[in-house]
Amino acid sequence: MSVSLRTYGATRGVQEQVDMLLGVTAAAKILSVHPNTLRIWASQGLLPMYRVGPRGDRRFKLGDVEAYVRQCKPFNYASI
Repeated sequence: MSVSLRTYGATRGVQEQVDMLLGVTAAAKILSVHPNTLRIWASQGLLPMYRVGPRGDRRFKLGDVEAYVRQCKPFNYASI
């Protein structure tokens, strides 16, 4: 899956783009999952998560999300 960094407003250098923090909704869209699924995965330690701000909002590094996409195996619908 290729992610267009322009979609997320990234206009910085490559390392800054990889370190760019995404909110739950943006990261969930990249992964094609519901935001609650992403929250569960993060709570289970499947995807690194960072807490920011006084409310402790979840943030995900773009590089971590992309790495997760690369490590996932496609689901075999033929096995159903």
